[in-house]
Amino acid sequence: MVETVEVVVGRIGKPHGVRGEVTVDVRTDEPERRFVAGAVLDVEAPRGSAFRHRTVTVTRTRWHQSVLLATFEELGDRTAAEAARDVLLRVSVPADATPDDPEEFYDHQLIGLAVVDLDGAPLGTVRGLVHGGAQDLLEITALDGRETLVPFVVALVPEVDVAGGRVVVADRPGLVAPLDDES
Repeated sequence: MVETVEVVVGRIGKPHGVRGEVTVDVRTDEPERRFVAGAVLDVEAPRGSAFRHRTVTVTRTRWHQSVLLATFEELGDRTAAEAARDVLLRVSVPADATPDDPEEFYDHQLIGLAVVDLDGAPLGTVRGLVHGGAQDLLEITALDGRETLVPFVVALVPEVDVAGGRVVVADRPGLVAPLDDES
């Protein structure tokens, strides 16, 4: 049996209209493949959410002013659509799969990578990713054991070398390495 992992392909945003249509924050370079009618997506509701479905089925999608709008079988009205806000949408892919875009990474590819600063000095290890509304965050376990979050943006994470087993972080005082008065 082929080992698979779950990857995030989107996040449900705000309702659009009164019939259950929602905006989708697309997290894949293949939305035309991931959001086709009939596609069943696994879901991860945020902590404290009233959303109880384990999967959603795509009924229809359309683009509106560069925003993907989607209708799911499980979201029949605006109330259901509002309850689904911030739900992450996931699909299973083979564990050895890599995205087509060299600038895109699956979570499981990043977890465990060494974190180094711009000079190559060790800072810690990638523990996970937090998929936020505005941007993703790298969860890093610093060398002193502290858990830190680093916005996963090019200005702060200029290099990801999966094959080399490392992520370069443009560390700022207090971001990963402690401030001088914290040591």
